[in-house]
This record gives sequence, structure tokens and C-alpha cells, in this order.
Amino acid sequence: MIELSLARLARAVGGDLRLAPGDGADTLVSGAVDTDSRLIGPGDIFVAKPGDVTDGHLFVPQAVEAGAACVIVEHDVDVTVSQVVVPDAVRALADLARFVVAEVRSRGDLRVVGITGSNGKTTTKNMLARILEGAGPTVSPRASFNNEVGAPLTMLRIDTGTRFLVSEFGASGPGEIARLAGLVDPDVAVVLMVGMAHAGGFGGIEATFLAKSELVRSVRAGGLAVLNADDARVAAMAPIAAERGASVRWFGRGANAQVRARDVEVGAAGTTCVVEADGEERMLHLQVLGEHHVMNALAAIAAATALGVTLSDAVDRLETLELAERWRMQPLGSERVRIINDAYNASPDSMAAALRTLAQITGPGERMVAVLGAMSELGEYSGEEHDRVGLLAVRLGIQRIVVVGPEARRLFLAAVGEGSWDGEAVFFATADEAFEYLQGELRDGDRVLVKSSNSAGLRFLGDRLGESFS
Repeated sequence: MIELSLARLARAVGGDLRLAPGDGADTLVSGAVDTDSRLIGPGDIFVAKPGDVTDGHLFVPQAVEAGAACVIVEHDVDVTVSQVVVPDAVRALADLARFVVAEVRSRGDLRVVGITGSNGKTTTKNMLARILEGAGPTVSPRASFNNEVGAPLTMLRIDTGTRFLVSEFGASGPGEIARLAGLVDPDVAVVLMVGMAHAGGFGGIEATFLAKSELVRSVRAGGLAVLNADDARVAAMAPIAAERGASVRWFGRGANAQVRARDVEVGAAGTTCVVEADGEERMLHLQVLGEHHVMNALAAIAAATALGVTLSDAVDRLETLELAERWRMQPLGSERVRIINDAYNASPDSMAAALRTLAQITGPGERMVAVLGAMSELGEYSGEEHDRVGLLAVRLGIQRIVVVGPEARRLFLAAVGEGSWDGEAVFFATADEAFEYLQGELRDGDRVLVKSSNSAGLRFLGDRLGESFS
């Protein structure tokens, strides 16, 4: 974080300053800010956030022992460092992030990119960060830091030398993206797609559209909206950008996109395509598995080239990215039995994309095996969407469909109903049972996809399979 006096810090978050012996209002702090006491080091700032399971105030002594220079709390704690007492620690975290970003903007040439979409946010964030790191100091989220805590923590990692801040914005309901994006007023807003992910929380696909469009409504006047030309709902956000005085840069596979791809070929070693941008062309080889990641790459290239990066440099940087993120199309196992662990997130769109990728990378004489768990946060759409996945798996000719967990049983029944009734589809209540089955079932030449939402926990099953067949 940038250097601030304790007095300015307290004013920024609207808190009451309780000075420790030896500190003054002008005492400077500049360490990292975190809500996890285990990550606090000398000079850092600990935010004691109440949680569903425990209360951060219980860990203030550990943070102080680790060297915290200051703590932000909701009530006084008996420790020997200065405290800023606030009514709401999460709100204080957001207020501090807003203040720090505005301060850095006023001092230098900080450019902020916000990314949202029903799928692909984290992969696109990592792709864009990899490109921008070659152009200047860049801060981007760790893992999927995209909620009311993770997004401000990312923003607070910037300093006066930061050139680019890449923020990922997720949401569990209406208004959340507007609140988070409002902390930074992005120069560039990237919208990837509007799909069924989290549709249960939003109340349907149209409500999801409104929620994702909040990012475009938050872009700075004179800024840029990078929009998916192939997604009709995303394309419908162009008038919103115009209302904000922002221009639009289109990406997609169609001829009307300013940044587009053609001649796409998918294989076990990655995906190749020709990228066209503003009259230039470059061949791109993505090591990240899956044809669907071409769209994420196009979005990253569209944003980066708008920020002054050349197409050639953007492609060169993208080609160094070996993995989107742990548990996202992560290759494990061996050539004998290849495991693709994609069980961090799942939605109807990402399930379909992962299953199609499995079909595309499985060669003659090899066998497709899909280990599938539940998709969460679909609400009233859950049943029919699990049905669709089961039907697709059968129609793609996947030879073994292994369904895990009671919440995914409908997917299994749909596969059986579609014709996988002679042992092609099997069901297990637990991951341990599925692991035991797969230990005896998998054989040389198998290509195995493990796919589910985070809550289903199959990412750990994928790790176990990867280690077992390495």
C-alpha cells in the first residue's frame, strides 16, 4: 500500500484513531493490508473482519505478534499497536481501497481495467496481467479475489509506481459489481459473456445481464468498453457505454469484431489460431487447454492493445502462459492417463465447453472419461441445466460418465435416459467411492475430465487422480 499517516488512514475509513504509546497522528504506515492474520508481516495492516464462522478480532493478537503496525477493528482490542475503530470493517476496507486508488491516480499514470462475465473472468484476468506485466508494473488479483473483500485487497496492493491495476469483479446478486467497480471507476471495462452461472442468485438471465452491465455503467467518462461481439446480451451493452461517454472495442470470432480469431485448431498441446487486430495478424499458440479460451485471449488482447501494447508483444506474452489457474483446465497425470482438473467452477456454459474440449483432444484409440459433479447457484434452473449436461455428454460420445454427489444425480439420470444405461454412466455418492472405482477403471489411453463447481469438492478428487496416474 502507499505510505499514509495514521491520521490520514483513519480519515480515509471514517474511523476513530486510538494511538499506541510511541505513535503519533503523523506516524507513517505503508505495509500490506490483509484480513488473514496468517499473512501479516512486519509493518502490515490487519483488518479484523467478522465472519460467518469466526471473528477476525480474535486474531488481532496474532497479527500484532507477527508485526502489524496498525489494526482496523470494530471495537477496541487490548493490544499494543494503534487501532482505527470503525462501524463496519468490510466497508472500511472498501473506503480505504477507494482512497488509495484515487491517490495513486492523482500522482501518476495508473490505468484500471475491470473484468466481469459469467465465465472466464479469472483466466482473462491472468492473460491480461501476463501481457501488461511486459509494459509496466501491474497488480492483479490472486486466485479469484473478486468479491467485497478480495477486490479491495487487490486494489490496496498498488503503490505510486503501479502502471496497471487489473480488477476482477464477480457478484452473487444485483448491485455488487456496481459497488466494487465504483471503488475504482475503471478506464477499461471488459465484459466476457452473459450466461447461466449464478442465475439462481440473480433471478434469471435478464437479471444477470443487468448485473454484468453494471461494470459498463461504472466506466470512466471517455473510457473504453471491451465487449464480446458474439454474445447478443453483451453486445446490447454498447448503448450503455455510449451513455457513459465511453467508446466500444469489439472482440469475437465474427467478422464484425475489431479483434478476432480465425483458423482455430484445438489439440492436446493447446490451441492455435490466427489473431487479427486493427489490420495486423499474428499466429497465436495458447498452451491453455480449450477452444473457449480463445475468446478470453481475444478479450485480453483487445484490452491490452487499447492500452498501447502492440499485437506482437501481446501474443508473445500470452504464449508464455502455461496454465490459466490451478484447477482450471489443469493438465495432470501422464501421457498414459491424462487428467484435466477443471473443478474450481462450473456453469452450464463452462461444462459444455469443457466436455467439448475433452472430445477435441481425445485421439483415435483413446477413451473419453468425464467425472462430473454438481453445478451450484442455478436455483430453479438447476434441474433442467443438469439434464442438458447429461444429454450433451452422451451425444459427444463420452464412453464413461462418472457422476459424483447427490446434487448431481439428475445429471446421471439424464445420461442414462439418453442411452448410457449399459454401464457407460455410473453414479457415486462420494468422491472417495468414485476414486476407488476410477483406480480400477482407468487404463492406458484414457483422457479424463474432472468438472464441477467448487462446492462439490471434485478438484481434490482431480488432484488425487493426477497424483495416482502421474
